[in-house]
Amino acid sequence: MRPGTRVLLVEDDRSITSFVEPELERLGFRVRCAYDGPSGLEEARRFRPELVVLDIMLPKLDGVGVLKGLRRGGSEVPVVMLTARDTTMDKVHSLDLGADDYVTKPFEMDELLARIRALLRRADGEEILRVADLEVNTATREVRRGEREIDLTAREYDLLEFMARNPRRVLSREFLLSRVWDQEFGVTTNVVEVYIAYLRKKIDTPREQRLIRTIRGAGYALKGG
Repeated sequence: MRPGTRVLLVEDDRSITSFVEPELERLGFRVRCAYDGPSGLEEARRFRPELVVLDIMLPKLDGVGVLKGLRRGGSEVPVVMLTARDTTMDKVHSLDLGADDYVTKPFEMDELLARIRALLRRADGEEILRVADLEVNTATREVRRGEREIDLTAREYDLLEFMARNPRRVLSREFLLSRVWDQEFGVTTNVVEVYIAYLRKKIDTPREQRLIRTIRGAGYALKGG
């Protein structure tokens, strides 16, 4: 993270901006706040942020409308959505519209900061994704777990990278299918289970902590601890 990195916080709840803004400034960010959708779009135009933290529930124009406006205008600025809606469909909808990440309210400041740092590293070309002792280098497509190098097929790698970009999230079979396989003709949700099994054999050896978790009735998650 470079000192002076510009962050736009679009949030109408002053109790949230009152603790997020000073914490970001303490860490060296330049922060500007907007409190409704139209003001958020105007500040994005004037301030030219390097990252946007965007609430979904905003007055006048909601966060989805702001996100659409940014992307229609050609902006590729990384966007973290803040949402009180803890449903898969709301999260998927935001990601499909061009959001880069989301944090569900109420959230810990450390979680938001981790998401911000990860997006800024990605924007700066630092492409090492880490989950526990697993490392995924997205520039070279190399995967390591501790001292062990792991050879993956192209599809196995694509699946693992997507899960590593979304650590700890529960990812449904249908969501993984739409993102990793892009709904290829003739592909069924069973193929997700097959490739998860392939990855488990290579990532989670019997002597290592299990990282690829099955969430019964919901999907899969990649997480340590």
